[in-house]
Amino acid sequence: MAGLPGTVRPRSGSPGASAALPAPRLAALDGAFVCSPLGGLMGAQAVLGLLVWALIADTTYHLHAAYGWVMFVSIFFWVATVLLFVTYLLQLPLKFYVIPWPLVLMIFNATATVLYITAFITCSAAVQPTSWRQWDYNRRAAASFFACLVMLAYGVSTFLSFRAWKGLGSNAATSQVTNHA
Repeated sequence: MAGLPGTVRPRSGSPGASAALPAPRLAALDGAFVCSPLGGLMGAQAVLGLLVWALIADTTYHLHAAYGWVMFVSIFFWVATVLLFVTYLLQLPLKFYVIPWPLVLMIFNATATVLYITAFITCSAAVQPTSWRQWDYNRRAAASFFACLVMLAYGVSTFLSFRAWKGLGSNAATSQVTNHA
């Protein structure tokens, strides 16, 4: 019975027996992703999005209903972008290959672009230069500027994600051509 496959052999209590067990493998970090255009844009989106919601949160935004929308959009997409960044950094799309990651990323970036357009317009329209608190005006104006930058970064990411989803400009006719010469 000891030689049958699937049977468990008892191990002795010697100190060297535990060294034979393999160490658990940690997820490898993808340094090339951080240097890629998509990784750089995701990092910029996270930093600029953090600036948007931090600047708005440091004002009396609860007195103006428009800033609630800006806070929702900026915090939601900041958290989602950080989670996607960590997902790609840990190379998890290779483990979850069933999910169409280029399509998911394109839909995410397109949605973020559209909602950040509305947040930028809302934030810019709600800035009042005659505010009774001058520092609120400065922070809200800066938040509008950074919301514009985040909106542009998501727009560029949408374009790059669309190209990645479509296969970087190749089509079915050119990818099936073979040389028979």
